[in-house]
Amino acid sequence: MAQYSAAMATLSAGTASSSTPPFDVFARGCPSRSTLEHVTGRWGALTLGALHDGTFRFNELRRRVDGVSEKMLSQTLHALERDGLVVRDARPTNPPRVDYSLTPLGREVAERLRALISYLEGSMDDVLAAREQYDARESAG
Repeated sequence: MAQYSAAMATLSAGTASSSTPPFDVFARGCPSRSTLEHVTGRWGALTLGALHDGTFRFNELRRRVDGVSEKMLSQTLHALERDGLVVRDARPTNPPRVDYSLTPLGREVAERLRALISYLEGSMDDVLAAREQYDARESAG
């Protein structure tokens, strides 16, 4: 992070028009890189996509994101909450109730992910055909 800050300070010194240094996910120390990993990792993308449909309790979300372990979902939710994409609402009832939902930023990210998910789902015939062609070439050669 310190390396990134120093590099960005050098870059932004020449651009007085912006008070916020630009972020570059391709730069090793850029903090946007870890957020991108949280959002685009298998469990992050599926969790955000599921939360786009509404508020879920932990076990409801775990059932919705089929295949995720309790540990991975917990880690994913913590990372997304830290990034400001998910809000955890713990209510002091008996038994305690914890709900997860998207923040406004999380909703915007989830909408973009859902568009990508929809596109991929609609393109699966082409993807499967490409896989078959690739596998045929690989097994012939």
